[in-house]
Amino acid sequence: MTDAPLHHAPGEACRTCPARDGHLRRLGVKIEDADFVVALAGNPNTGKTTVFNAMTGLRMHTGNWPGKTIARAEGAFSYDEHRFKVVDLPGTYSLLSASPDEEVAREFLLFGQPDVTLIVADATCLERNLNLTLQVLQITRRAVMCLNLMDEARAHRIEIDVRSLARDLAIPVVPCSARSGEGIPELLAEVSRMSQDRGRIPPYPLEYDIAGLRSALRHVESSLKSAFPELVQTRWVALRLLEGDRHVIEAVHSGEIGTLHAAEDAQFKGSGK
Repeated sequence: MTDAPLHHAPGEACRTCPARDGHLRRLGVKIEDADFVVALAGNPNTGKTTVFNAMTGLRMHTGNWPGKTIARAEGAFSYDEHRFKVVDLPGTYSLLSASPDEEVAREFLLFGQPDVTLIVADATCLERNLNLTLQVLQITRRAVMCLNLMDEARAHRIEIDVRSLARDLAIPVVPCSARSGEGIPELLAEVSRMSQDRGRIPPYPLEYDIAGLRSALRHVESSLKSAFPELVQTRWVALRLLEGDRHVIEAVHSGEIGTLHAAEDAQFKGSGK
């Protein structure tokens, strides 16, 4: 585990953010009994369910996402006198909305605005997990990485420089072996600290050195900033528009994309900053 370049300050409960709460209710998540919402994201077969069970102690509710046949699990835990609701997102390899699972995960991260996104990565094949990690960080940097299956990595003599990984991603990284409980107390502590950080954290900056793309991105981003001055995910939204992503196009046309900053502003103002 290592420190990330973030400033932590006390925050208020997630229920004080009406714009975000409306999206959560539409997504079928009730948060009246929680102070903070944690989204659990990750590739399939990373031990995400084991992490979920270790955090929540098997206290869960199951059902389907609204209008979908995709299963959803919710659990809860308490830490430092705060109540956390954990929403287990479908396991996906990306957030490009190419499948119903990806669509559900992306919509929750983008419009549900969880206080923390916990990214579960497999320490035995980390490079395979970084694609999703970087996509998540382009939407939100309110994230913590759970570097799971560290016991298997050690058995295969795989060494990971956790401190350098955390520095490069600019988020906390916690090595864990969820099956044995190794690292879970440290993981809960990092999730708690991140949840109470009310500062504005810009998305992870990615540079695209592709002929013709940079000028197109600048043009679309400029238009987005003019239409939605407070939108922080302009790079990510611009890329989706250039790809012809119909869900993002509809969100821009309807103005729904502009509600993203409304939720963040409510959280920011709620902290008294």
